[in-house]
Amino acid sequence: MKILAIDTSCDETASAVTEERRVLSNVIYSQVLIHKKWGGVVPSLAKRAHEERIDLVIDETLKNFFRRPVSDSFPSVLARSLPSTARRRDPFLLDTRKKFQNIDTIAVTQGPGLAVALEVGIKKAKELAKKFNKKLIAVNHLEGHIYSCFVQNSQGNPKIEFKFPYLALIISGGHTEFVIFKDHFEYKVIGSTLDDAAGEALDKAGKLLGLGYPGGPVIERLAKLADNQDFYRFPRPMLRSDDLDFSFSGLKTSFYYFLKKKPKLLGDINKLASSYQEAVFDTIIKKTEKAIKFTGINNLAIGGGVIANLYLRKLFWQLVNRFKGQVLFPSYRYLTGDNAAMIGVAAYYRSKKNLFINHETDLDRQPRWQL
Repeated sequence: MKILAIDTSCDETASAVTEERRVLSNVIYSQVLIHKKWGGVVPSLAKRAHEERIDLVIDETLKNFFRRPVSDSFPSVLARSLPSTARRRDPFLLDTRKKFQNIDTIAVTQGPGLAVALEVGIKKAKELAKKFNKKLIAVNHLEGHIYSCFVQNSQGNPKIEFKFPYLALIISGGHTEFVIFKDHFEYKVIGSTLDDAAGEALDKAGKLLGLGYPGGPVIERLAKLADNQDFYRFPRPMLRSDDLDFSFSGLKTSFYYFLKKKPKLLGDINKLASSYQEAVFDTIIKKTEKAIKFTGINNLAIGGGVIANLYLRKLFWQLVNRFKGQVLFPSYRYLTGDNAAMIGVAAYYRSKKNLFINHETDLDRQPRWQL
C-alpha cells in the first residue's frame, strides 16, 4: 500500500509517499524564516504559508516519487525558497491522474496542532481523496512522533522490529509526555505537560538570551562550547512530585529573574545556555528514570524535535544502559521535527486495522487531540 501523507500541524508544510514503513519520497517546506522575526509562530502567517505552498509541496513529492533512483535511500527536502506565488498556478496538470494511480490512500494529520494550520492540510486531503477516489486516514500527530522511531528509508533500513511494550516519550515544543505504547494504537498516557513543554522552555530561554527563534538549536551549540556543564544550578521542577508530569514554566521564570538580577552574566552566554539546558535535560532524565522504575519497561522510544539534540541522546543512552534496556530515536534528523513521513507510517498501521474515515464529514480538525 502506497500512502500520500500530509502534515500541516504547525509551521511545516510537509508531504510524503510511504509504503509500509519505508519513505519513498518526502518534502518539507519550513516556515522558520517567516516566523523568525516575530520570535515565534504567528497562526495567521502559518495558515497563509501553508495555503501558498501545499500544492507545490505535494506536486514535488509525487514528482520525486516517480523519478527517484533505485539507489536513493534518503528523502528529499524542499528548499525554503519556494515561490510565494505557488498557489496562483495549478501544479496538477496533464499527468496528475497518472500520478495518483499509484497512490492507494491519503493520510493527514487531524491534530493536535494549530487549528488554522490543520485546516489547510485536512481540506487538501479531502479534496484529493474526492477527486481521485481514494480512502482517507486521519492520524494523531503525537502517535506520528512515536512511530517516527520506526520509520525506514526507501531501502528498508534500519531494520528495527517492534518489541512491545515501549515506554514512549514525546519531547517537542508543545508536548513532553510519557506514554506506555502497549501495541499498535494501544496507548496509556502516564505523564504529561502541565504548562510549558521542554521545547517551548528552551525556545523561551533562547529569546531571553537574545538568540532568536527557534532557540533550542542555538542553546545546544552554546552549551557544547561550555562542555555541557552546570554552572548555576537552576531549579529542577517537579522532581519531588509523586507523578510523572512535567512543568517548565517555573524554571523559565527563575531564569528570567536570574538574568534580571545578574545582567553582567550575559557576557558569558555559553555558561548560561549550558546551565539552563542542563536543568531541562536533568529533569527529563530523572523523570524518565522514575517512569522506568514505575512501569518496569526499559525499552524506550523517543520522538519529537528536542531529541535532535545529540547531548540529550547521550544522556538517554547512559540511562538505559544502567537499566540494561534499549532506546530508539528517529533514524534521520528530519524525522524529529514535524514531517509527513511519520504520519504515513502511522497511517499504514491504521489501515491494517481498517481505521479509515467512513464519511468526509467525520474528518475535522482536532487542535487538542490527545492520545
